[in-house]
Amino acid sequence: MTAAFWCVLIAFLLPYLCIGIAKSSGGKYGPRENHDPRAFLEGLEGFAKRAHAAQLNSFEVTPAFAAAVIIAHLAGTASLVTINVLAVLFITSRLLYIICYLADWAMLRSLVWFVGVALIAAFFFVSI
Repeated sequence: MTAAFWCVLIAFLLPYLCIGIAKSSGGKYGPRENHDPRAFLEGLEGFAKRAHAAQLNSFEVTPAFAAAVIIAHLAGTASLVTINVLAVLFITSRLLYIICYLADWAMLRSLVWFVGVALIAAFFFVSI
């Protein structure tokens, strides 16, 4: 299995890291809140709300990243090293994105988001 495929797994797990942060920092989350976790998450504020938003964004971008990695592998025109480097850079950008979201660094977060999207596009360009 390539490093890029492992990065897809990491990308799938990152939203759960964010939601764990949101639930643990958003007040008391216990068995009662587990009956309606979405209502609990909708009531979050501040840091916990940003962690929840980072989770949602992570779920939104992961399918595009996974597709880009798979397509780059299937195309067979890009070197494996290039694909792996792009994947690791993408995961790095996602970690920075989450940090920026949690820290409420909105402008930097947006710039990092654009870098991540550009990295996804790069998979296609190196596969031409």
